[in-house]
Amino acid sequence: MKQLLLLVIVVFTAGLAQCQIIDSLNNEKLLREKILNDIQQNLEKKNQVFDSTIMHINERVDNLDSAIKMTTSVKVKADKLVERVQALEDKQRAQDQNEMNIYQANYQSAIVNLVSMQREIKPLILFNTTREFFTALSDAGNPMNYNGYTKWFNQFKDFVKANKQKESMLTVSNNLLNFSGSAAQTVPVVGPISSVLFSGMSTYVNSLGKKEKELRTESEKMITLTAKVGQFDYDKSEVEHEWKLITDELNNLQKLYGKSLEKNLHMLDVQVDDFNQNFSQESDAEKRYQYLTALRQKASDYVAAQKSKTPKDWKENVYNEMMAIQSLKMRFGQLTFRINENIAKYADVFNKYKDDPDIGGKMAALQNKLNELKDTFDKAFDPLDYINSASKMYKVM
Repeated sequence: MKQLLLLVIVVFTAGLAQCQIIDSLNNEKLLREKILNDIQQNLEKKNQVFDSTIMHINERVDNLDSAIKMTTSVKVKADKLVERVQALEDKQRAQDQNEMNIYQANYQSAIVNLVSMQREIKPLILFNTTREFFTALSDAGNPMNYNGYTKWFNQFKDFVKANKQKESMLTVSNNLLNFSGSAAQTVPVVGPISSVLFSGMSTYVNSLGKKEKELRTESEKMITLTAKVGQFDYDKSEVEHEWKLITDELNNLQKLYGKSLEKNLHMLDVQVDDFNQNFSQESDAEKRYQYLTALRQKASDYVAAQKSKTPKDWKENVYNEMMAIQSLKMRFGQLTFRINENIAKYADVFNKYKDDPDIGGKMAALQNKLNELKDTFDKAFDPLDYINSASKMYKVM
């Protein structure tokens, strides 16, 4: 769980830090949308020129067809046929140029989304939003943090230690208590050790005489508390198991992202150090915008160069990278959706115990911290919006 806290959820140690990260993500989104809008507007202008060109060429072809049909002169018909062939060649060139325009715009969009993803993945890697929530969650799963338990448990340990030679189960209990670290204020409430622990507790209760009725009642209450906390710890562990899967996916996503970024920067002849200095580590939004604009131009030039070098196969390499980047962005969106869903699962666990007289108070406090965590996450990430934007990254070719 400690590793998970470092890998999966953004650690916001103060409200200011939360606001700064959310503002940073929102600013990144605005920057990305601005440059993507620039790309879209530029493509729309080219599309208008293309549509106009095709319309005029079609008119030329129609007029030539009419002229060819009406003329009886062989020479005129031959000249018109030559013009018609030229017009169709002009049309094909316009269509080829339009296809390249679309590929250029789409690859520019891919590059902008790819480099922008870096700042979006980074805070998610640190996510697990408030350390406070997970600290409180861990505390709720340790009976030592409930009123009266520490004093009683120390009495129980003293009993086990004093009687460990008299009964084999108490000998085992003593050894396992020391092994599990219970001397360091933790209690193994789940797992194989817990069954031995409960057995030892039962022996302790049974050893109490009639004159120790108050202690016996207190002991029974504390054993019940231990069982409740153990069940709570088990229930929340099922939710936390999903964090392990999410962490594995995030680690894999990081590796794929790093490889994709390195590959595309190499394709654009951009040094990683230059990219880090002028974009990743640059805090000035205007300078980052200018750098994105330069990358966008490099992406456009790359597509044109590929078409010039390999006229027959130029689209394949560009298309493959576009699809890989879109897939990466889609998986990132799906991962944020899984995180959002898993955060919500904690509420089901808390609701199960919220009315319990022993641990219900802890659940109410946890629910408040969970609401803060979810609110922070919702402000920073919108999984459905992200997935939707990933599906619409490119103009259909």
